[in-house]
Amino acid sequence: MASNMNKKVERIAANKDTRPYATAKHIRISPYKIRTVLALIRGKSVEEAEAILNYCTKGGSLEVKKVLMSAVANAEHNKGMDRSDLFVSEAFADGGPHLKRMQPVSKGRGHAILKRTSHVTVILDAKKI
Repeated sequence: MASNMNKKVERIAANKDTRPYATAKHIRISPYKIRTVLALIRGKSVEEAEAILNYCTKGGSLEVKKVLMSAVANAEHNKGMDRSDLFVSEAFADGGPHLKRMQPVSKGRGHAILKRTSHVTVILDAKKI
């Protein structure tokens, strides 16, 4: 039994993605709004993506820039990669938990309001020469 578990652990470790990434969880903005910003930087170099996010006026651009810079720092510090060779390989936003609130309406009723949160992930990769 233990030998099968050891093989499973080795197989999982061999298939693990080694690209540098960063994740920000429970960001208080809807994933729909974040995804429009992520579409702007997907596939771009790190310098170009940072410049786009500096001048983007969308709501989630500051949060996405923080995640991007964290992924770059992880690549430089943990993987020893050069910043000029990096580009945004994947960028996606998943929905987080909803904050459930009530809006009072007429006749003593209440309508539900879902304040959405996001989990943002940016995965970098080195350019192939």
